[in-house]
Amino acid sequence: MPAKRTLPLSGILLALIAGAGMLLAGASLWLSAAVVVLWLGSLWLVTPEPEIQPEKVDVAAARSDAIHDAIEPIGQPLLLLDGNRIVEANQAARAALGEHVLGQDARIALRHPDAMKLLDLGDGDSVSIPGFTGGRSLWQLTRRNVADGRWMIELVDRTAEADMSKAHTDFVANASHELRTPLAAIIGYAETLGDPDAPTDAETTQRFNGIIQREAARMLSLVEDLMTLSHVEAEKHDRPSEPLDLGQLAARVVGEVSSLKGKERVELAVAEPGLIVLGDAGQLEQLLRNLIDNALKYGGADTPVSVAVSHQGDASARLAVADQGPGIAPEHLPHLTRRFYRTDPGRSRASGGTGLGLAIVKHIVERHQGEIEFASTLGEGTTVTVTLPLPKS
Repeated sequence: MPAKRTLPLSGILLALIAGAGMLLAGASLWLSAAVVVLWLGSLWLVTPEPEIQPEKVDVAAARSDAIHDAIEPIGQPLLLLDGNRIVEANQAARAALGEHVLGQDARIALRHPDAMKLLDLGDGDSVSIPGFTGGRSLWQLTRRNVADGRWMIELVDRTAEADMSKAHTDFVANASHELRTPLAAIIGYAETLGDPDAPTDAETTQRFNGIIQREAARMLSLVEDLMTLSHVEAEKHDRPSEPLDLGQLAARVVGEVSSLKGKERVELAVAEPGLIVLGDAGQLEQLLRNLIDNALKYGGADTPVSVAVSHQGDASARLAVADQGPGIAPEHLPHLTRRFYRTDPGRSRASGGTGLGLAIVKHIVERHQGEIEFASTLGEGTTVTVTLPLPKS
């Protein structure tokens, strides 16, 4: 806004005195008024415009606000330090480390000895710190020099990557162990049968051949499950779009399984008609067969295994497989879908289990955007419930 021009008070008084004097001297009112107006006008013309003073700008504050606005929306945690003091911390950094870090000395805010190494490192150098934010976390901190004694710390959470790497390593180790066991048995018995000096009779030879066949079948089953798991994981982001009747699928699978010798006790308890889900028929059939096989292996030897398909509210279909076996201890329930996890390793291997059946089920459920739940009571049995969403009409 431009500055206002103001007349000097002394000039205004002189104009008024001059006008009053002319009146006293006998001049007319109009002449006296005209003189006062002209006098004030001349004062307006000769009075200089006031100088416009520039607004004082806090350059440091403006710079700080600009830096804050620049880094605040960035999703990666960033800390700006002036010397050793944290002068800026964006929202992601405050969420990871706490609001208190802003304004603190970095040696106090970061706390970890490995983080202190950054104080003596150069531009682009980084450190990896296990447990930086507690637990099994893993963070990578990188130093970036800015200017004028200021530098920035980039924080990258590597926890998920480390977990994936560990899971991959554990999976390879477990798979190798699972394959090595039957392979070692096959090689051992085959070498014995091939040794001309080994004292083997017809009965022993037949028993060894039976063991070789059983272990080879077990290894083949494991390889097939590994390939199936890999295939299901590769498709986990590909949502199935084929409409199918879940009750009809369950009826067909139960009919096929119950017609096999030793599996006659599998029964279809409930199959509500018209439960149409969007799914992969082959994978849902495999899911149901895996759950039935588990119930047959670990349920009661002479007790029924029941399958039920029903509505769960208005938006979901419920598929449940229940046995009347010894049940599962509560501490095992959260881990049942882990690869190669067994509540009783000896019993599982003796029954031909690979330890991958429920891991495959979990991935199929996830691909179909459903949920899986385990309920078990010791001495009474176990029920596995899979909930699948119904398509919106």
